[in-house]
Amino acid sequence: MFSGIFQPMHLILILIIVMIIWGPGKLPEIGEGLAKTIKAFKKTMSDTSSSTPIEYEEEKKDEGSVPK
Repeated sequence: MFSGIFQPMHLILILIIVMIIWGPGKLPEIGEGLAKTIKAFKKTMSDTSSSTPIEYEEEKKDEGSVPK
């Protein structure tokens, strides 16, 4: 059903439509925002995967407490 959806001509057509909608000036900003989002997601995943769920909950509790 979707065997030929990612052919080069289809990708070019999608790129042209994206350029018409957002314009060439806005695309770098969109790419930069997407890159930051992916980096933050990867950092969060690596931080949480290194801790066990119990340790992670204890870290969150410690961050929320106010030092006296």
